[in-house]
Amino acid sequence: MKPETLCLHAGYEPGNGGARALPIYQSTTFKFDSTKHVGALFDLTAGDAFYTRLGNPTTDAVEKKIAALEGGVGALCTSSGQAASMLSILNIAQAGDHIVTASAIYGGTVNLFGVTMKKLGIDVTFVDDDAPLEELQKAIQPNTKAVFGETIANPALHVLDIEKFAELAHGNGLPLIVDNTFATPILCRPFDFGADIIVHSTTKYMDGHAVQMGGVIVDSGKFDWGASGKFPGLTEPDESYHGLRYTESFGAAAYITKARVQLMRDMGTCQTPTGAFLLDLGLQTLPLRIRQHSSNAQAVAQYLEQQKDIEFINYPGLASDKYHALAEKYLPEGTAGVISFSIKGGRERAAKFIDSLKLVSLEVHVADIHSCILHPATSTHRQLSDQQLVDCGITPGLVRLSVGLENVDDILEDLQQAFDAINE
Repeated sequence: MKPETLCLHAGYEPGNGGARALPIYQSTTFKFDSTKHVGALFDLTAGDAFYTRLGNPTTDAVEKKIAALEGGVGALCTSSGQAASMLSILNIAQAGDHIVTASAIYGGTVNLFGVTMKKLGIDVTFVDDDAPLEELQKAIQPNTKAVFGETIANPALHVLDIEKFAELAHGNGLPLIVDNTFATPILCRPFDFGADIIVHSTTKYMDGHAVQMGGVIVDSGKFDWGASGKFPGLTEPDESYHGLRYTESFGAAAYITKARVQLMRDMGTCQTPTGAFLLDLGLQTLPLRIRQHSSNAQAVAQYLEQQKDIEFINYPGLASDKYHALAEKYLPEGTAGVISFSIKGGRERAAKFIDSLKLVSLEVHVADIHSCILHPATSTHRQLSDQQLVDCGITPGLVRLSVGLENVDDILEDLQQAFDAINE
């Protein structure tokens, strides 16, 4: 089925007389007829839901839908995008290990990897995603366990050369993990270009309505954990499951199964049944929304490109953008709705511009149906050093504009009156 159909039908099929809408199984637990069956559940030899932290019929349907959209063998919904990124690494790395990541990623992920992961004993090397392969290779260490990047970086809007990073990872027996939040599987499917694991903040475009926090990890099922020889957590016995070997027992789904039954079991960063239901509602209209976001943003970016108050603009859909060629390769249907641009005059004029907007709202959010704006250096990325801000492509005058689904003429009119205000 095509993506539009998958968004409506994948993951849940009502039986005769069944509810057309995905039911909400608002229960933490489930009843069984025998201790033998419950024992099989805990031995992972039976597949029924038995506790909502590990699985719930509503969440299970949404996980299947997202896995189908990305072309993976399985998915695991989490309580937030940050939880998804964290579990994606902890599933294969531990104290004494190392990861390599593109430096142009979301500021919260920079902090997660560069501060919190280091406290857990996992080191990180941030690399210039534009560097040639031979330069990137220098970052790989004997204890490296993964390579990470974002399809469209937040907020610098770099487009990741997925095939180059996949070559780097696979040439060293490592998986490539890609954050596909901004692109969504409608605009890009990283598995088609060599990625092995995908993460999303479903809080963004997948939900689309700013009503529910969430994240998801998707497993391609293509990475050979055994052949790599670097991942004993997947290939050697897990004593917490009576010596079970994930690659032996679950094959292509070894990674996502371990993430669920070991990490979700122990850390509990699960999605709720109602949260999964709301996410499913968002997914049903995702193709329509993300294409309209892209169309509106393209028109806004072309307008901004002509403004004398703009120092520079980042939007890969523009022919003048540094990443336009990569966008044409990886994102031929559009580059989503987020634009970043720097206003001449720095923080003071950028703040005045934002405060002058009437339709576009100031929000600590992005990828919403409503147009919203933010000043990253003093909000989402304020924990970063000046050098880290530069590495992420952030200047004092940089603003991040998330173009919504309002009539594009109304958005342009609001932007124009704000530009008029800073020149009064």
